[in-house]
Amino acid sequence: MPKQNIKTIITETKSIMKNDESCCTIACESPLDQNYWDAQYKSKTTGWDLGQIAPPIQNFIDSIENKNCRILIPGCGNTYEAEYLLEKGFSNITVIDIAPTLVSLLQQKFANKSNIKIVLEDFFEHKGEYDIIIEQTFFCALPPFMRQKYVWKMHQLLAKNGKLAGLLFNRDFEVSPPFGGSQKEYELLFKIAFNFKILEVAQNSAAPRKGSELFFEFQKNSAVQVNLYGFEGISCSGCMETVSAKFATLNFVLNVSMNTNYSEVLLVSQSEIPQEQLQEIVSYDEKNKIQKINP
Repeated sequence: MPKQNIKTIITETKSIMKNDESCCTIACESPLDQNYWDAQYKSKTTGWDLGQIAPPIQNFIDSIENKNCRILIPGCGNTYEAEYLLEKGFSNITVIDIAPTLVSLLQQKFANKSNIKIVLEDFFEHKGEYDIIIEQTFFCALPPFMRQKYVWKMHQLLAKNGKLAGLLFNRDFEVSPPFGGSQKEYELLFKIAFNFKILEVAQNSAAPRKGSELFFEFQKNSAVQVNLYGFEGISCSGCMETVSAKFATLNFVLNVSMNTNYSEVLLVSQSEIPQEQLQEIVSYDEKNKIQKINP
């Protein structure tokens, strides 16, 4: 599970019972950081855990022909997906999680398996190149303001024509994490950076999630540049819309997406836009500052 810098209030047990996917089951207020996720595994408070591989992901794995392809599972949890991959003879699997307690358990569990690499790390600091990245309850563990960063990092880690595939919630939650979303939102977020092969309501979800999740298979669009920029100065949605509209008019810009707390903007373009040009555009207000985030 990922490292974050926000605070989420988890309400009393009575409210949480409405949310079968919740993490905490007692009242608490915690930053969603390494300590938070590690505490969930120490207390075995893992409401998101299905106890088995999700059927749509199992079907996807069954469709992969190259058993030597490089596969990454971020925010891997108990990683039933990796177990299944090993059973099917896949030889190059990497799983990442930020919770030390969990990673220690996984290292013991897979101690005699040479085809899997278990990494204790913040996903957004990970380096590597992969043919396939499997998404399973990692995206939904990120607060919405990190979604642009997720798109940027996935595009960065995938090899040419690599695939990002898995499940996304198609619903909202009263208590978070998990954080929900909708098909329309995902289409706007991932467009142009990825080519959509499949994005549809999953037909064979596990019973607790039936009708509430989307199966997707996106292929990296290697013909475009995907860059993330830190932004300072914006404090309202109106200013965000103004800046986004200005960026969208630039030659070669194909998609603009600013995060929900106005601190980062994702630009998808045919070629990289000089930072000086971007700064000039936003300098109508002296508070506005933009800075490229390097991988």
